Amino acid sequence: MGRMTATPAPTPESAPAAPTATDRPKRVLLAAPRGYCAGVDRAVIAVEKALEQYGAPVYVRHEIVHNKYVVQTLERKGAIFVDQATEVPPGNIVMFSAHGVAPTVHEEAREGRLATIDATCPLVTKVHKEAIRYAKEDFDILLIGHEGHEEVIGTSGEAPDHIQLVDGPEDVAKIEVRDPSRVVWLSQTTLSVDETMETVDALKDKFPQLISPPSDDICYATQNRQLAIKELAGQAELVIVVGSKNSSNSIRMVEVAKQAGVPAAYLVDFASEIDEAWLEGVTSVGLSSGASVPDVLVQEVLEWLSQRGYVDVELVKTADETLTFSLPKELRRDLRAEAAELVKE
Repeated sequence: MGRMTATPAPTPESAPAAPTATDRPKRVLLAAPRGYCAGVDRAVIAVEKALEQYGAPVYVRHEIVHNKYVVQTLERKGAIFVDQATEVPPGNIVMFSAHGVAPTVHEEAREGRLATIDATCPLVTKVHKEAIRYAKEDFDILLIGHEGHEEVIGTSGEAPDHIQLVDGPEDVAKIEVRDPSRVVWLSQTTLSVDETMETVDALKDKFPQLISPPSDDICYATQNRQLAIKELAGQAELVIVVGSKNSSNSIRMVEVAKQAGVPAAYLVDFASEIDEAWLEGVTSVGLSSGASVPDVLVQEVLEWLSQRGYVDVELVKTADETLTFSLPKELRRDLRAEAAELVKE
């Protein structure tokens, strides 16, 4: 039998060095779904169709969606964004944004002799109808949302005498209701799912008979994008969310990423806003975008990252989205003629 000899263990000098961050391949984990939801797509197309059918100007009360690039693009096509319907000259067309408006805004438009197009997201309209229904049944309505957000202002305006805003779990202690057995909660559609349920749990502790809405108020797209961000956060060292600073759902995505444990997460409108220092020592970058962001902006970020060595793009898919909404019915009418008649009245 031949003699067996042991192979000596490698000395520290001869052992292969552990791969450093710069040795590992750089990659981008690209979220799917991301970007435009059905409500945003509907609202943006509605402005474009109105401009095609009626010509410029078409006035839009507030930003049609919360995205700087979208607003600037539509302005170049002839849309004029205003803060209030009262700023629009009589005899013109005004469109209401995807976030919805209170009944008083519709009344202002009528008094101002304006033809209107309502581009409110149908999922926001659903919350409005819930508010109207529960107010008619004389419930106290606890609306979970962020103070000052356009959607919250619009929903609250449907039943101002019945609605109280609850801006997070810390607000629960100060909430008082007339009858604890007749209380319902509703929510802004673009919130963090986890934070909302934390607030709901706190409300249920205080009001055990609290009623929930018939179906989720937080929209499917917001939930899907948050789930995708959680998936990315488990694999990435840095998460970049493309979205505007006034976009509630985009801000929530950054918060969700941080809560899921990613070391760093940032919100940018454009690739030019990315700080190269964020990439130091990073081999895996998670990338997604808010529900009001056109994909061209994501592609620009991918190109920016590719130029810095992040050429491997891996799709991280957590859901399929097939929902679409029909365009506002007002686009089927001759609104220029209607506006002209309103001025004559």
